[in-house]
Amino acid sequence: MRTLPDKLTTVPLSNGTVTVDEHGYITDPGQWSDEFARRAAETENIELSDHHWPIIRFMRSFHDEHSVAPDQRFVLNLIAQQDGLDKAQARRRMYELFPYGYVKQACKIAGMRQPRAWSTG
Repeated sequence: MRTLPDKLTTVPLSNGTVTVDEHGYITDPGQWSDEFARRAAETENIELSDHHWPIIRFMRSFHDEHSVAPDQRFVLNLIAQQDGLDKAQARRRMYELFPYGYVKQACKIAGMRQPRAWSTG
């Protein structure tokens, strides 16, 4: 993860504000809320559905437990198990839900800091 974002912006929410970097990633995952997720999804032209929220909740739970974003393969396993899909089908479903990818959209919406380098495995 990057340690010092280049430019910070404050995003107003109904219960306060959150700080994001120049790419819209939250700088303090502890500030994350459902409202932030909806706002971040809007900026990515994603309308969050019942299919998105289990992924987001899993990512938040994993982050709370391990203090890092989950690797994409864990999320693909979740999708495969929930929807009865094989690995290739789960990957396609991921891109249906987050068309620009796991890091660009899923991590941002779930309130992960922007990774510096990432393997999408």
